[in-house]
Formats: sequence, C-alpha cells, structure tokens
Amino acid sequence: MKILIAGLGSIGRRHLRNLGQLGVRDIVLYRTHRSSLPEEDLRGFVQETDLVAALNHQPQAVIVANPTALHLEVALAAAERGCHLMIEKPLSHSLEGVREFQSLVQRQGCRVLIGYHFRFHPGLLKVKSLLVEGAIGRPLFARAHWGEYLPGWHPWEDYRRSYSARADLGGGLVLTLSHPLDYLRWLFGNAGQVFAAVEKLSDLEIEVEDTAEICLWFTGGCLATLHLDYIQRPAQHTLQIIGSHGTIFWDNASGQVQLSRFKEDGKQEMHLFSSTSPFDPAKPLERNDLFLAEMQHFLALVEGRESSRCTLEDGIAALRLALAAYQSAKQQRVVELEDF
Repeated sequence: MKILIAGLGSIGRRHLRNLGQLGVRDIVLYRTHRSSLPEEDLRGFVQETDLVAALNHQPQAVIVANPTALHLEVALAAAERGCHLMIEKPLSHSLEGVREFQSLVQRQGCRVLIGYHFRFHPGLLKVKSLLVEGAIGRPLFARAHWGEYLPGWHPWEDYRRSYSARADLGGGLVLTLSHPLDYLRWLFGNAGQVFAAVEKLSDLEIEVEDTAEICLWFTGGCLATLHLDYIQRPAQHTLQIIGSHGTIFWDNASGQVQLSRFKEDGKQEMHLFSSTSPFDPAKPLERNDLFLAEMQHFLALVEGRESSRCTLEDGIAALRLALAAYQSAKQQRVVELEDF
C-alpha cells in the first residue's frame, strides 16, 4: 500500500512514525518545507513540493495533515484521483467547497476517515457503551471542559506563528479544539440548537479567540455545555454526564471512567473503569495509542475490512457545530442547525 502524507508538521510526523510502526514503508511526502521540525526522520522518503507531482506517484490513500484552511485543496485533488482519505480535524475552516467535495467522494467511491482520534479513546468508548446499555437511565445534561495552555503545546515553535493561533490558516480555539463537538454528537446524536460566547480574554499574543462557552441542545433531549480555552494551567479535559438514574464522569488525564448510579432501593452503586492500552491491556494507556489505533483503523478502511468510524458526514456535522458557535457568538443569538 502506497500512502501520501500531505503536511509534515507535528501531526503529519506522528502519522509517519505510526505508519512505520504498523509496517507501512511505501510513503510519499508532500510538503512546503516550512516546518520548524528537524529533517533527520524524513530521510529516505520520496518528497515532493508540488501536489500534482506527489499524486502522480499514484498513492492508494492520502493523509491530509496540512493547516486546516488548506485541507480541501489537497482532499479535492486526491479524491479526483480516487484516493481514500484520512483528513485531520476539522474538515475545513468554512463550508465553502464542502458540498462539492462530498459529491466527488460519493462519485469516486472514496473511503474517508476524519481525524477525531478521541473516538478511539478506551474511556470514551466505555462511556458510549454505558449510555447504550442505559447505565444511568436517560442522559439529561452533559458538561465537557477542555482547557490547555497554547504556548505549552509545541515548545519548539513560536506559538504565535502556529496554525492554531492564525485565522488565515484555519486556526482558532473552537476549530482547533473541536474534538468535544464531535464526541458529544457521537454520544448524544444530532444537535438542534447552538448558543455560544467566543472571546479573546487573555494576554496571549494571538489574533484568534482563546475562550469559548458553547451550549448545545440535542434533538434527543440532552442539554450540554462545553468550555474551551487556550489559557488553563494545568490542563484539564473532562466530561460529566448526568442521567435520570446516575452520573458518568470521564477524566482524560487519568483515562478513568467513574459510574455512579442508584438502585431501586435507593442505595448508591459506584464503579471505576481504567483505560489501558488497546494494544496491550497490561500497560496503561498512552496518548499515542489513540493515534496508533486510529491509523490501524484507517489502513483497515483503505483495504475495505472496516467501515469508517468517523465519516465525512460526521466531519461535516462537527464543522457545522463549530461554525454555528462562531455565528451565535457574533450575532448573540441561538442558532438553529437546520437553518445553518
């Protein structure tokens, strides 16, 4: 299997390393040479600076890992060639060209995976299974919180120049940290309404927002709120779900899921589930395990052995939620998703 990686920033290089760990060696690199990362780990690979030249190597699949604002440019060209696609989240920074891309993918029969790797987190998979089995009754309210200090993400680069801090590259807090928008929808179904406050509150030298509060009304009856920020130290990424018969709490730092529920006699019952590596249950979960599991799934998807666990339609839905949050904040009103 020949795979083309478009973009050699930190996530592109992670995918390159993980492909090697999974035994894939036939890899072509499409890059602009603007990365601040070292070149040593790229030696021995075919490298192209022109997209057409890169696609002329006839890859079976393309991993789109360049800045968000450039995703569709690469994805459209790859889909024209019939390549299967893994596109880093979010799908894009706007809806422009998305419908055209969706039609092309359907016409060409391309298989697509959107890179929301938290769908592969054993803890969130456990949360999903608990909800499906009705462990806390009907979910009524959820609260997701993700705060992280932007300058600490990539110490080797100037955070002010990173795509996450630049609107022209499709950055911004809500788009960059859109994982919860995807997994909340994965857990509770489609959202019908969005209301949000999106602000630049800190002294960070960035041109995009650093704080957001987003309220989501899901059509299934659950209400959820989501806090995002670029300023919290130490980092916190948690999810609490309150149901009619109990509560679920997930902590990304520990990987643990806590289930608290009440029996018919009114007595409380508590369970704690720990996340272990999907590759070795005897080992604790490591962050790269999520990316490795995601890549393993993508290879199976390309070979037709599995169906996409995060489809193009899922990616479009998450993008619409992010853009609806921006619109809600700008217009200071509730946005109806069916009208967006």
